Amino acid sequence: MANRRTGTRPRLSRDAIVASAVSLADTEGLDAVTIRRLAQEHGVTPMAMYWHFNDKDALLDGIAEYLIDAVKLPEPGAGTWDEQLRQVLEAFLAAIRPHPGVAGLSLRRIFAAESGLALAEHALSLLEAGGFAPARAAQVGRYLLCAVITLVTSDPNPQCGADVEAREEILRHKRAALEVLSPTRYPRVVAAAPSLVGCDDPDEYFALNIDLLVQGTRGVPRS
Repeated sequence: MANRRTGTRPRLSRDAIVASAVSLADTEGLDAVTIRRLAQEHGVTPMAMYWHFNDKDALLDGIAEYLIDAVKLPEPGAGTWDEQLRQVLEAFLAAIRPHPGVAGLSLRRIFAAESGLALAEHALSLLEAGGFAPARAAQVGRYLLCAVITLVTSDPNPQCGADVEAREEILRHKRAALEVLSPTRYPRVVAAAPSLVGCDDPDEYFALNIDLLVQGTRGVPRS
């Protein structure tokens, strides 16, 4: 947007480009995010973008760091190790859930960005407090973060991407395909059709799945 007094555009920055890329992915999907398209969005030539990102792969890394930087880790404090682990997973979920189109990118920078290392260290320390051996803690911790990402990317009621009307039409077709199955052969699938293709309470859906992850972690062998 141009400055009203000078008529000039604000200086193009790395953060501004990444924010635009995330916004574009939220509305049109990750495939729409290209250097050329972002240059058009900012009213500059593609060459100007390369001052900040050498190529699209570097841009994707920037998006990943944007997501991880948004994780607001809880301060270590009261509560059992598993209660605190839940808080860490909820913080990660809160950061990436608004951006399902790019949520899958976050894993690529967890062990490269400072904020990602802080997230990994915090999660591993809690698993260690729960009695997990270092190697097992690493396996469990990686799985938990991947599972949260999968929850977001497979959200039954995605809020981004396709418009609401188109999304509802897709869900209706999926629901109808299940409801016309033989009630004799698949009585439970037919009865559960609405819940299998969507959910009435997205917040409850995510809370339930975080609970499954934490409860499952409690039962995993420590070594």
